[in-house]
This record gives sequence, structure tokens and C-alpha cells, in this order.
Amino acid sequence: MPVCPAAPVCACARRGCRRPRRYPSDTSDAEWALIGPLLPVPAWQAGRGGRPESHCRRAVVDAIRYVVHNGCVWRAVPADFPPWRTVYGLYQRWHATGATWAVHDALRAAARQAAGRNPEPTAAVIDSQSVRAAPTVPKASRGWDNAKKVNGRKRHIAVDTLGLLLEVLVTPASTQDRDAAWPLLFNLKRARRRVRLAWADSVYAGRLIPWAATWLKLTVQIVRRPPDLHTFQVLPRRWVVERTLAWITSYRRCARDYERLPAHHEAMILWAMITIMTRRLARPH
Repeated sequence: MPVCPAAPVCACARRGCRRPRRYPSDTSDAEWALIGPLLPVPAWQAGRGGRPESHCRRAVVDAIRYVVHNGCVWRAVPADFPPWRTVYGLYQRWHATGATWAVHDALRAAARQAAGRNPEPTAAVIDSQSVRAAPTVPKASRGWDNAKKVNGRKRHIAVDTLGLLLEVLVTPASTQDRDAAWPLLFNLKRARRRVRLAWADSVYAGRLIPWAATWLKLTVQIVRRPPDLHTFQVLPRRWVVERTLAWITSYRRCARDYERLPAHHEAMILWAMITIMTRRLARPH
């Protein structure tokens, strides 16, 4: 039976708390050793007041991963986890304060170093994917993608050459890829200043290329599909981002969009990638 580490690593107010590992989405000891130190320090430990947290943070992280992996509603979180309001409150607070992005970025840098790369990438690949929206998604943030015949939202992502997420943007499915690429590349360049090159498919050709070169000092290189190609073929560079989209879709909460706010869907994508990277880093070499 795995034992949750005592405070201050997991910020648990109850020393020696125990919870057996029941679900495939639960963190292993090696995975928790990676995630635990990256979570923000609670206010009561940082001298900012407040009372100690009454629930183990490892159990909270396991509950979030359970929702992302199995696609259940928050109220259906199993009873051996902390109360769903506590889990959802921390999930929402961490994303609003940027803690989720901080954990994700630290794990991505570690994953790149483990693969023999520099922690910060210099090239990216961009693409988009339309996903159907559940009835919980309001009309104001959903749209109709006529090309894919999808009524829902569209997630635009930028990944490095290993397929690890660099930036994500969620828009209505009716948004054109070339229109969403402007804020996507702007956010990418603002957060990852070392990125100098981005690969994309032919949909992004046009005014985006000179704009990115002039204002972002970023070269957008189009990887075109051969005109005489009538069968499936892996295209250079583009297969990397398409594989990442498949990784994200394998998590049931990300197979469709159930979130009322686009920011919450971005958080689900981040937690899916956090799970992928922790499992990769905790894997015995």
C-alpha cells in the first residue's frame, strides 16, 4: 500500500495518510516524486495565513487525473478521493494562478533533457483539431466546422519536435485555422522567446507568414502535401503534432468538450500532457 509522503512535500495536514492505488490513472511513487515538489506552496506554509489543508495533495492530483482519464463528471469522483468540491476548487485555482502551466513547463523541460535536448525548444509545429461539444458548452463559445461537420470547439496547439505541448488555444469550431494562428503564434513567441521556426500545413499559408517574420521574428515554413498523393503517407514534421492530438484524444475527458469555459478545456489538455510526461519520466530506463 503506497504511503503519501508527509508534509511539506504534499502539504498534507495529516501525517501518515494512506490511500491504496486503485485506478490506472493514480500516480506512482516515482510520478509523485516529480509532481509533488512542483505544486505551489500552500498559504499556511508560506506564512500568508489560512488553515492547513485537510486533504492529501497526492489524492487531489489522483482525483484530477481520474476525471481527465475516465471522463466522468466532477460529482461522480469516487468516494475514496477527497470531496469533489475540494478537488475542483484546487484544479480551478491552480489553473487560474498559472500553477498548472508551471508544473507542465517544468516537466516538459525535464522530458526534453531526458531525451538529450535543450530544455527550451527553438522550433515548433502547429495544427488544430475540431472536437464535438457536449450540451454543457454554451452557444457563445461553440461553432460549426463545415469541413469536418463538427458542432463544437477547435483546439489549436503548438508542439516541439518531440510532440510536447508548447501552447494551446481553444476557440469555436467555426474559427478558421489561419485566423487562430495569429494569437497562437503571438502567445507562443511571448512565452518561448527562443522559438525561431514553426512548421505548418498549407492552410496557414498567406498573410500569416510575412506577419510572423516581421513582428515575431519567426519563420513559418509550410509543409505541403504532394499534389499527386492519393494514399496515406506520413508527412515530414506534420506527423509530430498529429500524434500529439491523438495522445490528447485518448483521454476521455478530451475526446469531447464538456467544459463551460474554454480555459477549463485548456486545463484538461494540460493535465493530459502532464500525465503523459510524468509516466515517460518515471519509466525505468
